[in-house]
Amino acid sequence: MKSFVIKVINLFLIVGIVIGYNVLLEFRNKDDEIAKLNAQLQSLQLTVGATSDGSSQTSDYKDGTYSGEAQGFGGMIEVEVVVKDKKITNINIKSADGEDSAYLTMAKEIIDDIIDKQSSDVDTISGATFSSTGIKDAVAKALEKAVN
Repeated sequence: MKSFVIKVINLFLIVGIVIGYNVLLEFRNKDDEIAKLNAQLQSLQLTVGATSDGSSQTSDYKDGTYSGEAQGFGGMIEVEVVVKDKKITNINIKSADGEDSAYLTMAKEIIDDIIDKQSSDVDTISGATFSSTGIKDAVAKALEKAVN
């Protein structure tokens, strides 16, 4: 009888751990989706660029070097965006001290997408959602300063 009770308790513990783990994974997936949707919303707001009188701003950028900063997975990410001939030519990550190097390496792939599209309105990098969102948002903040 004692052995049976111990087995039942162990079974309940295992089931509880499995259910708890699945709930945790579901919350993390929802957090990733929320971060992705927030990044898309912010990019759309910058892309539309409506002014208070309802007109839209031009999408040309002023030449120069602009800095932006946004929250990544492990802390603030600071970028430097170089604009030449009214186009984004280079994006450098100036600091990302709190970021995990593996995630940051994957997230850096978003830089080529931003340069190719000439906009921060790009998809985040799967597997490095928060880090790539941080880069994307920091670039968006830098580009706000570059809009004519």
